[in-house]
Parts: sequence; C-alpha cells; structure tokens
Amino acid sequence: MSQPPEASAAVRPPKIPLSVLVVIHTPELEVLLIERTQQPGFWQSVTGSKDLEDEPWDLTAAREVAEETGIVIGSPAVPMAALQDWAIENIYEIYPVWRHRYAPGVTHNTERVFGLCVPRNTPVTLAPREHTAWAWLPLQEAADRCFSPSNAEAILQLPRFSGKANPSTG
Repeated sequence: MSQPPEASAAVRPPKIPLSVLVVIHTPELEVLLIERTQQPGFWQSVTGSKDLEDEPWDLTAAREVAEETGIVIGSPAVPMAALQDWAIENIYEIYPVWRHRYAPGVTHNTERVFGLCVPRNTPVTLAPREHTAWAWLPLQEAADRCFSPSNAEAILQLPRFSGKANPSTG
C-alpha cells in the first residue's frame, strides 16, 4: 500500500552541507545580486547545495545558476568556459533560521566559490519562490549590499580572478 501523495511530498531529504556560491559578473565587473523572497533585504549571489554528495561542483554551479536566474551555462551566449572555479572553499556556521533544512546536528556548511562572466545584456529570470528582485551593481556596492560575509569577500576577490583591476580603484 502506498502513501497518499501529500504525505510523500512532505518528506524531503535533508540538505547536503556542500554548496556553491557563484559570483555572476559582466566583463566590466558589474555584479548580479538577487534578493531572497523569504528574507527581504537579504541580497546575495547565486547559492545552492549539491543534490547528491558526488555531484561535481561545476554541475552544481550550473544547475543553481539556471534555477535561480534562468541563465544557462553551456548555451551559445554563456559557454561552459565562462564558469570559473576559483578553488576557494569557505566553511561557515549555518544560520540557525536555516538549520532545520539539514540533518540533525549539522551546523556547518562548505561552500565552493565560482565566478561566471556573462555578457552585459544577459536576461535574468528569477525563480519567484526563491528571489524577488535582481540588480547589476558596481563591485564595491555589490559587496556592501550582501548579507553574507563570505559572499562579500568573494565579490571583492573578483578583480584578482578576472585579471582586471578593480574599476573603483583603477
């Protein structure tokens, strides 16, 4: 005998505490930030957890970018080569408000950082259940607007990984 659909739909496996942070930017180093639906005022880059422990980091990054912004990595406009693994991993404490999504006792997450360079006119289509607004911002303004310290720090690393000087400092 099977469970009613509403019972099985309510059971979700715990999130895997391995996630990506993808700093989406233009060649001019303007940074895309998105505002969280359930936490107004919480601006961030694309983030998301692996679906499976052995899911490759770059596939997690590509999936999350597509889910949260509608930007398809591997398309003619945004080739796979535009996604750059910065080989930075941040380990941070999961905010208490989000710990219920993880297995009992999980308090820390490992976040792998990527950069994604897209053309300036790349359309953005948000997932309304996750985000309500988006903005292209200059580097420093984007870093200042982020609620997450690791996200702000990643944005400030963008000139180093893109090979360009910070436009605000020359």
